[in-house]
Amino acid sequence: MQLCLTSWSLRACSTAEAVGLTKVLGFGGLDLGYFYGPALSKDAVLADPEGTARQVRGLGVTVPNFYHLFGDSLSGRNLADPAALERNVADFRQVARFCAAANIASVFVLPGVCNPGQGRAEALAQSAVALNALLPVAQAEGVTLTIEPHVHSFLESPALTLQLLQLVPGLKLTLDYAHFTCLGFTQEQIDVLAPHAAHVHVRQAKPGALQTKLSQGTINMQAMLGTLRDAGYAGWLAVEWVHQDYMDTLYDDVLTETIACRDVLRAWLG
Repeated sequence: MQLCLTSWSLRACSTAEAVGLTKVLGFGGLDLGYFYGPALSKDAVLADPEGTARQVRGLGVTVPNFYHLFGDSLSGRNLADPAALERNVADFRQVARFCAAANIASVFVLPGVCNPGQGRAEALAQSAVALNALLPVAQAEGVTLTIEPHVHSFLESPALTLQLLQLVPGLKLTLDYAHFTCLGFTQEQIDVLAPHAAHVHVRQAKPGALQTKLSQGTINMQAMLGTLRDAGYAGWLAVEWVHQDYMDTLYDDVLTETIACRDVLRAWLG
């Protein structure tokens, strides 16, 4: 397993500064997305995937994973909205081309929310339709498609996540234990998802709090790493402390917690 950062953790940095911090702090890669100072332009990715990929390759840093958001919010053009399917597939063709040209091995998207008139069952069924349309697009470009179950999506339990994975053979996870921990699931309940992980986000959390200081959370990092190893995971661990309005993640010293977590992960990995 290797360590990387997420660019949206470094919201006040430019892309060049985020790359520099990644290297100075000894991380092997930097995940990219459309957010804050280190953002890529979604318009550029969609309009000129190969040209944008050349710019990314020129950054001089490995990009293990790319975060694509179809709309402008968690609910905008989400995968459980049938009206968004055609546009989302068209956009995703460009995103997959970009990832392939930029040597980004995996992309993560969000599973969707409960839209008007939907409960979890309806949202899950429509999300499966969308993901079954997106998956062959990614596979044709040699890119691994992943979803991240998250708070406020329809996908807020390990059991529902396993149901969706059954409906979309070949789909993988960007797994963040914190989203399930926040909702009150035990670590042992979350562990069943480890065999399906293609990318992993790492931060500390506790019931009721999506993010907390490393010393105050309930996630047993060493046990999580052992579970991932035993499940055959050999991919990237993306340290993801953030400063965002989402779920009140505004009060931690991102740099301090990132370095502390890096040291814990390094010590276990040896």
